Amino acid sequence: MYYWAIVHHDEGSAYGVTFPDLDGCFAASDDQEKVMPAAIEALDLYFEDMAEIPGAMSLDAVRETYREDLLEGAYLIQVPLIPRTTKSVRVNLSFDQGLLSAIDSAADRVGLNRSAFLAMAAKEKIRDTEAA
Repeated sequence: MYYWAIVHHDEGSAYGVTFPDLDGCFAASDDQEKVMPAAIEALDLYFEDMAEIPGAMSLDAVRETYREDLLEGAYLIQVPLIPRTTKSVRVNLSFDQGLLSAIDSAADRVGLNRSAFLAMAAKEKIRDTEAA
């Protein structure tokens, strides 16, 4: 699921991110490159204790509602909601032996097991690709 977010930026200030659908959900970043990771984290924290996740506004509805902000220089980003769950799911994956050894070595250096390391790496990659 994705939510639309509006990014405001005034000269000399941080980038501010608000979510039209979610009262009180916001993020800020001093660097434009870090806006998406900050927005993803804001969504994660906003929904942390919620049982039900509300639907998102359509792009047209957001554009219409926030027309003035957009005309004044704000812009829209689509932010993925990556829900946290407490349930682990076992999967079977295949890797080249050399890559698997490198993964295990890297995981060991940061004090994680293979599964935790791969989950962390996947989340980082998802955030990076969403920010691009």
